Amino acid sequence: MRTIRLRLHVPHKSASDVYTTLANFELYPTLCDAVQNVVVTEVSGNVTVSQWEVTFRAGLLRWTEEDTFDPGTLTIEFRQLEGDIAVFDGSWQCVEAVPGSEVLFSARLDLGIPSLADALEPIAVRTLIANIISIVRGLFGSAELVASDTEVPVESAS
Repeated sequence: MRTIRLRLHVPHKSASDVYTTLANFELYPTLCDAVQNVVVTEVSGNVTVSQWEVTFRAGLLRWTEEDTFDPGTLTIEFRQLEGDIAVFDGSWQCVEAVPGSEVLFSARLDLGIPSLADALEPIAVRTLIANIISIVRGLFGSAELVASDTEVPVESAS
């Protein structure tokens, strides 16, 4: 299992504005090349179920996740219910920064194929990082990667 942690700076946007945009999943396909489709299928209080299609190399990854929104802490936690990735959970959090705000993203990923994990998971991790950076930049126009605990693909860092 791999863990990914990213911190991206979003200039000129407050943390609450960034959170509001991040929480609007159905907006993602119109602003982010990496996200092909998102459908929110259930809403119950601060919990939703959403179905995702995201570009993965030359194909698509599809999954359904449960999302828990906490506007008080500007956090969205998610966990996969079913789909192409064996275990996938994590969170988005927005925090104030000067100037603007920062988006903290973390996720755990397990492709569910132990014998191929060493070969496949690094590819999946690099693609996920590139997609998260693409999503944040697509949603906010600009964002700078401030920190990552994993090697970032060169084309995604700038």
